[in-house]
Amino acid sequence: MTSSPAESVFALQIDGLPVLMFQAVTHREAAGLPREQWLRNDLQEARSNDAPLWDGKAKLTVRRASPEEVARFLETKTATADGSDDLLLVYLVDLD
Repeated sequence: MTSSPAESVFALQIDGLPVLMFQAVTHREAAGLPREQWLRNDLQEARSNDAPLWDGKAKLTVRRASPEEVARFLETKTATADGSDDLLLVYLVDLD
């Protein structure tokens, strides 16, 4: 995944709890991700500690990632670099 220097790392939160990170150019662009049906479906299907990540009702919000989260994102991005331009989602929770 190639990224422009203008991209920032954002955290998607479910009911205020950070669940995953991704990159976007603007906060407005980042705020659009939780409205994507494919992501909403993935969040309902994904499980952590034998429970769905999202119940389909809890509030989904986006904020800029903390410095520690950015470091984790960049570390994971470097470790998984495959030359793809696909959106990289780095989960902050353990998935089942």
